[in-house]
Amino acid sequence: MSVTITAADINKLRQATGAGMMDCRKALTEANGDFEAAIDWLRKQGQKVAAKRSDREAKEGVVIAQTNADNKTGIVVCISCETDFVSKNAEFVAFAQSIADAAIANNVKSAEELNAVSINGAKVADLINDKLAAIGEKIEVSKFERVEAPYVASYIHGAYRMGVLVGLTQQAEEAGKDVAMQIAAMNPLAVDETSIPADVVEREKNIAIEVVKAEGKPAEMAEKIAMGKLNKFFKENSLLAQAFVKDNSKSVADYLKSISPDLKVTEFKRVALG
Repeated sequence: MSVTITAADINKLRQATGAGMMDCRKALTEANGDFEAAIDWLRKQGQKVAAKRSDREAKEGVVIAQTNADNKTGIVVCISCETDFVSKNAEFVAFAQSIADAAIANNVKSAEELNAVSINGAKVADLINDKLAAIGEKIEVSKFERVEAPYVASYIHGAYRMGVLVGLTQQAEEAGKDVAMQIAAMNPLAVDETSIPADVVEREKNIAIEVVKAEGKPAEMAEKIAMGKLNKFFKENSLLAQAFVKDNSKSVADYLKSISPDLKVTEFKRVALG
């Protein structure tokens, strides 16, 4: 059964991919209305379409990243709203900060747990409902992430529009900030190649093969050329393999090694407004 493709569907795909209207209509038709499959279809035609990332959720809000006193635990929380008029308000930023402080003080491990925490006798969920009633916009804890490690660095970028946590194997304040800024700027998918989910790797490989075939290359060469494209994908999307933004002559892995042979990244979290 065919699916009706609406103007709103086409516009949504255009906003997400930057592709032309007719290409978006064709992609959605070929994918029978499946948004993700339509993105893949566009990429298989060789279009430069950014892969969907999980951090594109809240359109507006405040993102706070911070650690506890001994830097062994870090949290990043997004208190979302509907307009930048609210998100840029100093009172709303302070409100978000008070929730982040409560998360640290109560060693919170999830958004659900955070909503149940009390601040001055009132639950966070109730305080959010009160704020919603006062402002008239939908407000919620839309994202919560946590990192535990021997040393955790935190970084807030762009007037509370992005927060990053980096777990390291040992204390390294300057390196932690440098790597957090790298993650903010370059948006890696994972720490290293082996950490990228298998389904993501398979998806990229399939797209690369289709692109190579569309370019008219012989089928027997497609796999080999596609692997070259996949290796480029790994280099661009694995944190340790990326060129270090402060010195492109070395990778992030090389930079960490120059600080200490035993300095490693255990994990990272990146939360950004859409």
